[in-house]
Amino acid sequence: MSPVLAQLKADFPDDLRIIYRHFPLSGHDKAAIASQASEAAGMQGMFWEFHDELFAYQTEWSPLSVADFENWLVDKADELGLDVDQFESDLNSDEVVSKIQNAFDEAIGLEIPGTPFLLIDGQAIPSDYYSYDSLSVILENYFIPLGKLAKNQFSECPEITIDPDKQYTATIETDIGDIVVALYPKVAPFAVNSFIFLAENDFYDNVTFHRVIKGFMAQAGDPSGTGAGNPGYFYSIEVSPDYHFDREGLLALANAGPTSNGSQFFITYAPADHLFGNYTIFGEVLEGMDVVNNIAERDPDDLSAPPGNLILNVSIDVK
Repeated sequence: MSPVLAQLKADFPDDLRIIYRHFPLSGHDKAAIASQASEAAGMQGMFWEFHDELFAYQTEWSPLSVADFENWLVDKADELGLDVDQFESDLNSDEVVSKIQNAFDEAIGLEIPGTPFLLIDGQAIPSDYYSYDSLSVILENYFIPLGKLAKNQFSECPEITIDPDKQYTATIETDIGDIVVALYPKVAPFAVNSFIFLAENDFYDNVTFHRVIKGFMAQAGDPSGTGAGNPGYFYSIEVSPDYHFDREGLLALANAGPTSNGSQFFITYAPADHLFGNYTIFGEVLEGMDVVNNIAERDPDDLSAPPGNLILNVSIDVK
């Protein structure tokens, strides 16, 4: 294991699991046999020990012929206390050779460009971010919060329980004051129902305004604070021809497409009619626009940015 990955595993023991996949590139004459050796050692419970030795002594064995390298591998197995006879038997066994070939074929099928190649939760990480400092920031401020969010997500969209003939208001209590919004159950029943469901299940408690662009909008509703979180379910947008993004204070749902409404919402700072038709307007600020205007600017893509202003609680009033 590389020193960077080893240090990350030590610093995030409860949040990080290292999974290694072989990709013995054909341009390296000893890549396949080296992979086979680590797997043969793994059959005796010493995969990582052998793997680490291969990396540590690469300059020593790289100039060797393949035959001499195999002798080197056997000596290393003996040095590490492995059963050498078993190691030699497993080294070129059909089981081990097939496993390495299958790993290679899988990598080719996935169009992995080369090694090293790092993914976190299935997302490829650019090589520019392979340093400890970069990876630790990405883990701490993006992937770990998203992983923790999964524990609080829901398995399905809630049933409609609101009454469209009633008046619903929400008080968004923040760390800089309260924002009172009227909700529009007749205009956007799914959005209002979901918002109330999440509020009543404390989903919005202690959630940051993660994306705030002055002159445009303030966005919140993602407990991970990354901008990528959701409640575990999605539903389609609801658009009314009678409601346009023509003023400040409109409450709308953020989305990544017409069927991806979730928990994230935003409040407009100004008219933004270019949004019409693509986003659900489901309410409007009644009181506290001054609070909205004082929410700190924040870019969620800046992983080193401090948390934004917090939503402490969302309470619902029905008349």
